[in-house]
Amino acid sequence: MRKILVFDTTLRDGEQSPGVNLSIEEKVEIALQLERLGVDLIEAGFAASSPGDFAAVKAVAERIKDARVVSLARAVEADIDAAWEALRGAAQPCLHTFLATSPIHRQYKLRMSKEEVLARVEAMVRYAAAKFPEVEFSPEDAGRTEHDFLVEVVTVAVRAGATTINIPDTVGYLTPEEYGYLFRLLREKVPGIEKVRLSAHCHDDLGLATANTLAAIQNGADQFEGTINGIGERAGNVAIEEVALALETRKGVYQATTGLKLTEIARTSRLVSRLTGMIVPPNKAIVGANAFAHESGIHQDGVLKEASTYEIIRPETVGFASNRLVLGKHSGRHAFREHLRALGYNLEGEQLDAVFRQFKELCDRKKQVTDDDILALVEQRLAHPPEHFALEGLQLTYGSAFVPTATVRVRTADGAVREEAACGNGSVDAIYKALDRATGEAVELVDYKIASVTDGADALGEVFVRLRQGDVTVQGRGVSTDVLEASAKAYLNALNRLVARRTAPAREAAALEVTRRA
Repeated sequence: MRKILVFDTTLRDGEQSPGVNLSIEEKVEIALQLERLGVDLIEAGFAASSPGDFAAVKAVAERIKDARVVSLARAVEADIDAAWEALRGAAQPCLHTFLATSPIHRQYKLRMSKEEVLARVEAMVRYAAAKFPEVEFSPEDAGRTEHDFLVEVVTVAVRAGATTINIPDTVGYLTPEEYGYLFRLLREKVPGIEKVRLSAHCHDDLGLATANTLAAIQNGADQFEGTINGIGERAGNVAIEEVALALETRKGVYQATTGLKLTEIARTSRLVSRLTGMIVPPNKAIVGANAFAHESGIHQDGVLKEASTYEIIRPETVGFASNRLVLGKHSGRHAFREHLRALGYNLEGEQLDAVFRQFKELCDRKKQVTDDDILALVEQRLAHPPEHFALEGLQLTYGSAFVPTATVRVRTADGAVREEAACGNGSVDAIYKALDRATGEAVELVDYKIASVTDGADALGEVFVRLRQGDVTVQGRGVSTDVLEASAKAYLNALNRLVARRTAPAREAAALEVTRRA
C-alpha cells in the first residue's frame, strides 16, 4: 500500500477565496488542527506578499513540530529570502517556488522566452536549494504547457536541486486522462525523476479536481495538494477529505493511503468553515450536513436493516457522532467537562465556566441538546477575541405596518453600559444601526450569511458577517436559537475583532520591520 503525502494549502490557496481574510491567531489555530489531522505539509502563506503573511508564516512555523511548514515564493531571490527568514525557526522548513510555463502565460504575463524561463528556473531552484532542505518547484499552468517544454522545465528543476515537482492544473482545464498522462510522461522522460516526489495540484473549475487528483495518484503521484472543504480561488481546490476518503474506501482500486487521522475530518471542516465564514453546502461530499442523511423511505428502510446498503462511509469514520442525545439541564459541571473531553476539547477555568453557563441557558430553550449544539457553543467561545463590547440585552419592535425598531444594551470593556435604539429597513438593519450607535464604530456591512447548525424547529442558528472599516476587513460569527440574537452576536464579534486589530499595532510594526530586514 503506497503512502501518499498530503500537502495542505488551506492557509495559502484557500485564503485566496474571495472575502476570506484570516488573522495570525486564526491561521495558527487552523494549522494546529491540521497537525492533529495528520497532514504532512502545511503551506502557511506567501511570506513575501505582505507583512501580515510574513508574520503568519513565522507564527505557524514556530508552533508546528510534526509537519513540514511551507512558504510560497515566486522564482525571485527576494521572495526566497523572505520565506527563509519566516521559516528559519521551523522544525521542518520547506520552500514552494513557482514560475509559469504555458504559452499564454509566457507571452502575456511573463513576457519571457522559453530560454529565459529555463534559465530562471535553473538559477532560482539552485538558489533555494542552497538555503532549504526541501524545495518544491511548480511549473504554473503546467496543464496548458507544451509537453516537450514541460519535460525540459522539470528536467532543469530536478538537476538544480528540487526535491518535489508539483504539476498544477492551475485553471482546472484538464480531463483525468490528460492529467494522468502528464505524470506518466515525466516518469518516462525526465532523468533522475525517481529521486524526487511528484505532486498533484488541481483546481475545480470543471468539477474534475478530485477525479484528476486520483488519476495522478494512479499514474505515479506521491503527493497531492488541496484544501479543507475544497475552498480556494474561483471554484476552489481539490477537497482533501474527498481524496482521502476515496483512497480509504477504494483501497483495492488505488492501492494507496494517506496518514490522515480520518476522525479529525469533521472537526477540521467545522473549524475552517467557522474561521473563513465559508459555509459548507449541505450536499458537499464527506462533510456536508446531508452527507449521511436519508430521507427516502426506501433508503431509510435499507439503512435500518444494514447501513452499508446506502452508506459506503460510516459517519463515525470522519468524526461525526451517531449519538444525537447527550446532556440535559440537570447535568453537572464535572459531567459536562468529561463530555467535552470525549469530544476532543480540554477546557478549564473561565473558558469552561463560560461554555457551561451557555449550555445551561441552551437547555432551558431547547428540548433536546445534541453534540452538534455543544460543539457550536464551544467553537463560538474559542472564536471570541477579547470582549471590548458584550451584548447585554436586545429588544425588537416589528410589524407589517410599522418601521422595524431595535433597542440594544451593550457593556464595554471598562464596565460601562450603553443603551441605544434605531430604526431600519428590516430587523437586522435596525439591530446593526443601534449597535453602531452603542459602540461608536463606523463600519460597512460587506456580507451577511445565515445557516442552521442543528436540526429541528429549535435549532441553533449560525450567522456570519463580514465588516469593513477603512482598508481592514474582519469576519464575525454568532450562534443562538434566535437568529436575530445570533445576528447581533455576530456583529459584535466582528466589532471586537476590529478593536483587537487596532490595539495591536506593535505586532504589525514588528512584522513589517522583520520583512524589511529580510
